[in-house]
Amino acid sequence: MMSTNLLKESPMTTSPSPAKTVAKSRSDAQIKADVLSELAYEPSVKVTDIGVLVKDGVVTLVGTTADHGKKWQAVRAAKRVSGVKAIADEINVSLAGPHLRSDAEIATAAVHQLEWSTTIPRGSTTVTVRDGLVTLEGEVEWWYQKNAAEDVMQYMIGIKGIRNQITIKPLISATDVEEAIRAAFDRNAMLDAKKIQVLTYGSKVELTGKVANNSEREEAERVAWAAPGVLSVDNKITLEWGWGAFGF
Repeated sequence: MMSTNLLKESPMTTSPSPAKTVAKSRSDAQIKADVLSELAYEPSVKVTDIGVLVKDGVVTLVGTTADHGKKWQAVRAAKRVSGVKAIADEINVSLAGPHLRSDAEIATAAVHQLEWSTTIPRGSTTVTVRDGLVTLEGEVEWWYQKNAAEDVMQYMIGIKGIRNQITIKPLISATDVEEAIRAAFDRNAMLDAKKIQVLTYGSKVELTGKVANNSEREEAERVAWAAPGVLSVDNKITLEWGWGAFGF
């Protein structure tokens, strides 16, 4: 958490404190320029393959990539940009030559990826592949296991997309979920716990409040999902752009 040093000023010098000066929201043109720059900065993405449209802070990514991994990294790069409120992923994956695989080959490789993972419980996840789209189903105890099952698929040759339908069924009581999440927020160096509110409905969690950027919003959701007993997280945290949000 960041802190602001307050300086005492004489009555004759009443210039506004920079910490209380909140900049205007970033324009769509600025966001577009930064998204393009971030895509160019990402070594796994060929920026000339991706088009960027921005309206009211919502970024639409269009174009074609040679594999799913590049598409995934393009979306991740756009998420890192300040001012982005949401992303519409309209990137197509066009496979050719060495990237082509049959659904049977993809399914076999996906099973091996799951078996080789030390994070995903053996036998907890099933794989279905149709026209290059991988669907994951099954049941795990923790969110990070569900997330890991999707992550190991991202760079597999031949896939066009991933649908993660794995459900979470904790083996422990969710009575102390809210207290666990609040304590985790307090420990987290990226988050200002005072700006985030946590409501729990049994094993369901609702997050509200304001944070400075998408990274903090995603970190808050990650922390909530990591709590034992959590089955769903409704992330209603909004973004508060501007210098004032960063405590400068």
